[in-house]
Amino acid sequence: MMIFVLAFGMLILFLTFGIWFAAVLDGVFSRRLSGQSAVGLLAPFHAAAVYLTQQRLRTEAPDQLNWFLSIAGYLSVAAIGLAVVPFGPDLAVIGLDTSVVFWGACESLIVVLVFLHGWSPNAPLSLIGAYRYVAIGLPIMLPSMFVLIAAAIPAQSLDLREIVASQETMWNVIRQPLGLPLFLLLGLSLTLRGPFDYADSEDLAGGTSAEDSGANRAGWQVARLAMLVGFSAVASTAFLGGYLGPVLPGFVWLVLKTLVVMATVIWLSHLLARMPVARMLGLIWKILLPISFLDLLWAGLVALA
Repeated sequence: MMIFVLAFGMLILFLTFGIWFAAVLDGVFSRRLSGQSAVGLLAPFHAAAVYLTQQRLRTEAPDQLNWFLSIAGYLSVAAIGLAVVPFGPDLAVIGLDTSVVFWGACESLIVVLVFLHGWSPNAPLSLIGAYRYVAIGLPIMLPSMFVLIAAAIPAQSLDLREIVASQETMWNVIRQPLGLPLFLLLGLSLTLRGPFDYADSEDLAGGTSAEDSGANRAGWQVARLAMLVGFSAVASTAFLGGYLGPVLPGFVWLVLKTLVVMATVIWLSHLLARMPVARMLGLIWKILLPISFLDLLWAGLVALA
């Protein structure tokens, strides 16, 4: 019981700090690239206060219940996905022998929740963003599962705890150099960022968020940041050895590696441009999917050798 309470406390602390750090870092990258002054450390709290004090606007005949469930569900899935990440040996809120499969289920739910978020306002731009995201979000998960299975092969287990233990001598990012870059592309999709931002993009005036205002907008933005934290923790666990590291406590190493992955995803989101939907689908099916299969084949051959 004490171990569960400790792991749960770490999860809440991890998620809260991660959301704040991601918001600050996102503002820093955005302002630097536009030539503006750096954002302050309290800027996320100021933005949240502005959203929460705004009047909430309503479209005609929205589905209010599903609108709320999409936002709450997105935040919940991010926290649940983070819950399978081990903070130390046998120290996880949800210890599952099939935690990789569990994370894959969380990925699939994201597609449903983002679509629901765009469908609920009963508005054209939101619905277009929802359909565009489904078209991209579903196929990008195939490379994700290939690289995660490849990361599980050296451990001979689908348990993230065993995957971390298998990296004591060599991290998977070195053993399987294609895995982490491909997985980072999934992170851009799950968090609606950069070249994979087809749901909330500016060409649709915000897409699924076009009709969000007040607390709804604040909640959706927090949920996106929470998903970035959860994804980054899973990526650092599967490919960067998770809590493994010298001198410092394991939890500190996990935090540091997660922050590095978060910074990389945010940097890529501001660096890479968004393609037309048809071109992106061609890239996923014709290039990324074969490369991810090659990564899985490579992992299998190394394991046999």
